[in-house]
Amino acid sequence: MKPSKYVPSRWRLAALTVACATVSGGALVAVPAAHAADVAIHDIQGATRISPLAGQQVTGVTGVVTGARTYGSSRGFWFQDTKPDADPATSEGLFVFTSSTPTVKAGDAVTVSGTVSEYVPGGASSGNQSLTELTKPTVTVNSSGNPVPVTAISDKSVPDAYAPQGDPAANGSVNKLPLRPRAYALDYYESLEGQNVRVGTSRVVTASDEFGELWVTVKPHQNRTKRGGTRYASYEDQNGGRLQIQSLGALADFPKADVGDALTGTTEGPLDFNQYGGYTLVARELGTLEQSGGVERETTRAQQAGELAVATYNVENLDPTDTTFDAHAAAIVGNLRSPDIVSLEEIQDNNGAKNDGTVAADVTMGKLIDAIVAAGGPRYDWRSVDPVNNKDGGEPGGNIRQVFLFNPDRVSFTDRPGGDATTPVGVTAENGEAALTASPGRVDPANTAWSSSRKPLAGEFTFRGKRVFVIANHFASKGGDQALTSQYQPPTRSSETQRHAQATVVNSFAKDILKAQPDADVITLGDINDFEFSGTTQRLEDGGALWSAIKSLPKHERYTYDYQGNSQVLDQILISPSIVAKDAFGYDSVHINSEFHDQISDHDPQVLRFRP
Repeated sequence: MKPSKYVPSRWRLAALTVACATVSGGALVAVPAAHAADVAIHDIQGATRISPLAGQQVTGVTGVVTGARTYGSSRGFWFQDTKPDADPATSEGLFVFTSSTPTVKAGDAVTVSGTVSEYVPGGASSGNQSLTELTKPTVTVNSSGNPVPVTAISDKSVPDAYAPQGDPAANGSVNKLPLRPRAYALDYYESLEGQNVRVGTSRVVTASDEFGELWVTVKPHQNRTKRGGTRYASYEDQNGGRLQIQSLGALADFPKADVGDALTGTTEGPLDFNQYGGYTLVARELGTLEQSGGVERETTRAQQAGELAVATYNVENLDPTDTTFDAHAAAIVGNLRSPDIVSLEEIQDNNGAKNDGTVAADVTMGKLIDAIVAAGGPRYDWRSVDPVNNKDGGEPGGNIRQVFLFNPDRVSFTDRPGGDATTPVGVTAENGEAALTASPGRVDPANTAWSSSRKPLAGEFTFRGKRVFVIANHFASKGGDQALTSQYQPPTRSSETQRHAQATVVNSFAKDILKAQPDADVITLGDINDFEFSGTTQRLEDGGALWSAIKSLPKHERYTYDYQGNSQVLDQILISPSIVAKDAFGYDSVHINSEFHDQISDHDPQVLRFRP
């Protein structure tokens, strides 16, 4: 589960007023009312993120229109001073919120009067930076057909360092710090807020989506992945070359781009700031899409006879009404080569989001298994534990859960009675080997770590006479975290508190198995919703009980998900010391979704192969 996306025309859902009032989609910063005579745009923008004239009425502000947004509820236009000052920290561009469809067009020379406002997309509680703008405007068009000033954004112009440390006296906010556009990427972009900017040929690092947006990088060598993305390597390596691209044109005309493609030529338009991605080039002119031709959906190799193949795959809220069953089946059979065991995340109940108390998922699973057979795969069997209605988070009524899918011709499932939604599974010793008290069973389901979140599913399998313990997970989402472009630097990752607790519980359970049998083969896998370098992963690995196998890949191949231009790890398979010690396991992050505009899930599946 990830933060929901948005339709660009809806990011402001109410007209602005000069008051300390939160509006749908955002909030205004409260400032005293005053009046300022004729001023220039750079006087309004100032040399920090907050205008020195916020709340004041201004008159006689002149400039040339660089773009107009004529759709949605955030209608207005950008204009820019043609006589810039000598201060690189002060932007020469500004957005004018008109509420109704603006009648001006690019190239119009205008004089504007209005109220200077600081608008926070997403509301003050989001921690987002604010957007300086004029509201309640009076606009006079003086002439038309004037040249539009432009500033080029390039690899050299964007600093490598991402953001300054926030002011401790302001709870870590950077809002009132003097901008240093030659030192920090976020300060550089803020110094261009509202200006008409241009990027040259740029590689796509997040595919187009249904909202008419994609991400490019202006730093082509910055943490480049093997297939053309930009890898998120650490909390201190945020990749300032990433830039979101939207369009002022029709949604239908927006290019359908994949990671590794390029927008060639010129992409030009005003630099906006919004809730979903921060600084965004809203293109008046879009470059031409050049498809790379080299990034295809990957196919892993088939497991050998003595190898056990275990996979994790988030199928994104799959319910019987979905049209993606055949595509998921083709991916499992064709791209994943029919793994022996698959941990599926986000399997919904038999009627999906209909909130009527239904929790069973046999219809959903039956439809998927039939589709796999039709795609030429084995007739899988499955095990799971139905959740308590609406207690595991996710889409209300959907009752998402993890499910074990397994090929009975290759591996057997050890059924032990007693597992249900509220009964914790335990570990016991059986003839010198670890055994689960219930299989399938849920790990410590009453623990507060799992409040409104998916409880881990534990199962006991046998492959060629060897026991293998698998723990399927779907940890709490990152919803509520402050964005990388937040006014608070470094941003607060509030959601990780719950994942840390979840990781501690799962690590403890893995240790229980290893206490009963030190050489047990234990696999913990799923949508961990956190990075391989995160505190969550560190807690899962505590004491050497587990190790994240994606770290066996070269760094430029370590990613399972693509978010706002950053290719990153969210899905993981962690393995016990006995599997690590064999030193013969294989790991593959199978890139079939995250890099593509026509994805059937937003996650890439992961596959582990080893000999128990």
